[in-house]
Amino acid sequence: MQRLLFLNPRSGTSTPSAAELRLAAEELGVRVHLLSSGDDLPALAREAGADVLGMAGGDGSLGAVAQVAVEQDVPFVPVPFGTRNHFARDVGLDRDDPLGALRAFAGGVERRVDVGYVNDRLFLNNVSLGLYARLVHRRERRRRRREALARLRALLLTMRDRRRKQRFTVDGRTMRARLVLVANNDYSLDLLSLGERERLDEGRLHLYVPHGLRRITWEERACPQLEIGSPLPRLRAAVDGEPVELETPLAFRIEPLALRVLLPREPDA
Repeated sequence: MQRLLFLNPRSGTSTPSAAELRLAAEELGVRVHLLSSGDDLPALAREAGADVLGMAGGDGSLGAVAQVAVEQDVPFVPVPFGTRNHFARDVGLDRDDPLGALRAFAGGVERRVDVGYVNDRLFLNNVSLGLYARLVHRRERRRRRREALARLRALLLTMRDRRRKQRFTVDGRTMRARLVLVANNDYSLDLLSLGERERLDEGRLHLYVPHGLRRITWEERACPQLEIGSPLPRLRAAVDGEPVELETPLAFRIEPLALRVLLPREPDA
């Protein structure tokens, strides 16, 4: 059985290091591919022909490899090695223990979970449009320019236009909103922040649109699919926290139980 782990050395923190994570995986008999700048991650995963695919990185890179795992119907091992690791948290992993997540390669427990798609792109967590998407794109531009405090600078710029609304159509209904978010399964909500998901197998997308500035209320809707349009031919979006541009209209759908996630067994199992 060929087990392959992609490892993004630019993700995560210093503990454990990428070198330590690579060594731990290789001790389990897992082949490790250390990603370099400019690598086409989905293409590498498709060409690998592995029986088990894993990814050590943030949510965006996890989603890229998970899409290939769904296409090839092979198990997927998520290793939390990014900044927030929302998917790892919601699937039941300890976000502070990437080394522990590697144990899934050594006879892990398989769990099937839902995935979302926007057009043909898979997402594990959510897709944001509007305010948060602008923040993510601005932060990325400043990172490319090697500016310090890129996230803070992007946040300050975005807060300047926090009252600005964009026009969208949701299944033909026109609305103006600062933020539109489509999630894979249901999140708990706290003002403008997303909490955890209790389930990843509900089989429904959840649309969230906040209203108001001081007293935030949320418009919510659950559905298996929806379409979001815009007067613009392309929209800036944040897909699992990654900046992308998507052609409109955006076609969203849920694929129930499409991803075979391998999780480490409990110590006494």
